[in-house]
Amino acid sequence: MQQTEEVLFATEQEDDYTDQPPEIQTTKYLIFSSDNLLYGIKADQVKDIITDYAITYLPQVPGYVRGVINLRGQIIPMVDIRLRLGKVPNDNFCGIVVDVDGNMVGLLVDMVEKMVDVPLASILPVPTTNGQAAISGMCTLPDGDTMLELDCALLLNH
Repeated sequence: MQQTEEVLFATEQEDDYTDQPPEIQTTKYLIFSSDNLLYGIKADQVKDIITDYAITYLPQVPGYVRGVINLRGQIIPMVDIRLRLGKVPNDNFCGIVVDVDGNMVGLLVDMVEKMVDVPLASILPVPTTNGQAAISGMCTLPDGDTMLELDCALLLNH
């Protein structure tokens, strides 16, 4: 009789697992602001967040490349997000060093905000226009703000 009760109890436990909702897949994003908009970069692309680095000017580079920095012996080009997206530059900025297809690139942004888990299903595609060629999606964050998903490869190759 005791074995029958154990089997029933084990069967009831198995049923509990089938009633649970499926696990929601999320990805971590680093959220930053630029020109009063919130952007997100997948956290696995972010290698460093930097402040107070001297940027060395380089001649004959695109206007949105502010120059290069020496980060622990590695020379990293610094791309101003505002200039790249056709906005007015800001002299108060911080840098996010990202890995884009094996190349380290610095992005100058207004402010790094936070790290957030974003459900993958909540990211919606956006129509591509000239000003948003580097935006691959958008979603509403848990706090109600809207995040534009920045595609670093598109940002640098477009």
